[in-house]
This record gives sequence, structure tokens and C-alpha cells, in this order.
Amino acid sequence: MDQNFQVVVANSLHFGFAEAICEEMAESAKARGTGIAKRSHEYLELKMQEGKAVIALAPDGRWAGFCYIECWGHGEYVANSGLIVAPEFRKFGLAKLIKNKIFELSRTKYPNAKIFGLTTGLAVMKINSDLGYEPVTYSELTQDEAFWQGCKSCVNYDILMSKGRKNCLCTAMLYDPKDHYEPEETSAKFKEKEKSYARLLHFKQLGLIKALRKNHLLLTVYTFCLSLFAH
Repeated sequence: MDQNFQVVVANSLHFGFAEAICEEMAESAKARGTGIAKRSHEYLELKMQEGKAVIALAPDGRWAGFCYIECWGHGEYVANSGLIVAPEFRKFGLAKLIKNKIFELSRTKYPNAKIFGLTTGLAVMKINSDLGYEPVTYSELTQDEAFWQGCKSCVNYDILMSKGRKNCLCTAMLYDPKDHYEPEETSAKFKEKEKSYARLLHFKQLGLIKALRKNHLLLTVYTFCLSLFAH
């Protein structure tokens, strides 16, 4: 397959892809057993119109991937949200291309903002580390209520609230433009701890998520282990 994808800042010419992207986001979250804040195709169109989204296009013109920017705390924090790659275009390194582009766009539009993300995926954690993100505790994320309200559509919302929004099954990662390591350093740190991260994430993927929901002690142990890597 030709892997010559175009990764560009989305605009109104891409409105026609919004509904399909929304549907794939929902299906992907369902397959993972986790959730992301549900967005309508109108919302994605707004992001495209504002120049706050990135879309990847295959050589034949089909959409191949997408991601958008959200701002919180009056611009103090920025999240690169809704990263999705169409199933037929996975395994080509497209997620990294999209993340690089949306990170670059975020730094251009909001040079002083802290950029953060929540993920349950080891691959995304690696990509973030290569960009200079570091694992952090939830207390270092935006406290904007609008952001946390978006977590209500996640199947793990009850876990988040039971822990007082201090931790959950997602790993929080942050890039602080005023206080950060170089990408080479964060990437090296990730490689040192990658096997430990993989074991923890595999633990969840084995179907123990239900047990974590029911057993708060087990959840506490799990999230404590995650927090050890946040420094």
C-alpha cells in the first residue's frame, strides 16, 4: 500500500469526513473498553473551521486519521484530543505523524500553554515521550470543570470519581513549555520503564477492569503503581 499520507491542518473542505470520524471514535472506544468525551460531527466541524484540528488523508483522498485541540483554564492548558486512525491505515506509523503535527500546531497557537493528554495506550505514551511529555499525577492537570465533565461519557467515570479525580485507569502526560526535559531525555526515560508500563497496561487489558471497578483496594494498588512512574 502507498504510505504517502498527507497530514494537514483541517478546514471547511474536510467537513464531509466529520461524521465518519465521530463514528470511528465511538467504535474504537467501545473496542478498547474505555471511553473518550463524545463529540458530535458539528463539534469536529467547528474545530476544523477554527483551524484547531489535523487530518490525515490517504493518497486516494479517504480520511486516514484525525486529532483536534481543546483549550482549558483560559488557555493555560491545551489538550490534543480525539486521536484516531482509521482501521485500514493502522500499523503505518500514522498516529505519530498526526501527533507530531497537532503538537506543532498547539505550540504555534498556544506557545505558553501546558499540553497534556490522558491515555491507556502504550504506543501513545511512547509517542508523547518522544515529543517531550512526561507522566504526571492528575493534580498537575487542568482543574477546569468543563474538562472533567467530558469524562462522564467514559465507562470508567465511576472509578475517576471514587478516587476524587486524583487518579484513574488512564495515564496523565504533560508538556510544560516553561519547565521540561528535552525530548531525547523523556524518550530515554520512557524506554527505561517501558516494560513496567506494559505490564501494568496488560494487567488492565486482561479483563481485570471489572475487578478494579468493584475492588477499590485493588484499584488503589494499581493506580499507586502508575503514580510511581509519574516522576
